[in-house]
Amino acid sequence: MNQIAGPPALQQDIDWPGAIHGALKRAGVRQVSYVPDAGHSRLINLAHEDAAMEATVLTTEEEGIALAAGAWLGGDRSVLLMQSSGVGNCVNMLSLLNSCRFPFLTIVTMRGEWAEFNPWQIPMGRATPAALELMGVTVMRLDDAAEADEVITAAADLAFNGDQQIAVLISQRLIGRKKWVSE
Repeated sequence: MNQIAGPPALQQDIDWPGAIHGALKRAGVRQVSYVPDAGHSRLINLAHEDAAMEATVLTTEEEGIALAAGAWLGGDRSVLLMQSSGVGNCVNMLSLLNSCRFPFLTIVTMRGEWAEFNPWQIPMGRATPAALELMGVTVMRLDDAAEADEVITAAADLAFNGDQQIAVLISQRLIGRKKWVSE
């Protein structure tokens, strides 16, 4: 029997933050640290609502690297949520992970790519993958909402079971066009 397929699901129709949250739960992530970011807002809210997760707001992204190291030493798995502009703040602290061989997972919302309105975001957006790779972090990319569960599961497995430092970059196109709103 032939079936006619409907139109492909739109990125906005897929609950990719929910899929990421589910993958993190299955991976045993108990600590979620973040600097507030609109691109991560739904995932942050899910972490706060989840009694099995401790969500910690940071004043700067590199604190999340120290928190991840401490969590691992204390027997917990953690994830750092940040925006690409925060990667530049972390370069020196990333050496801790590599030198001490701590597993690390970060999910980075990208800026400076798709339909960016803020020219200040473009240089760090371009430099983010290379900056992470120069510090020994394996970079994965999430461009398709339908692949959120698979990509985060693979990243968490590689980080926590392979003792690796992993960054998943979520494309700005997936997050959606940012608009400056003045009041």
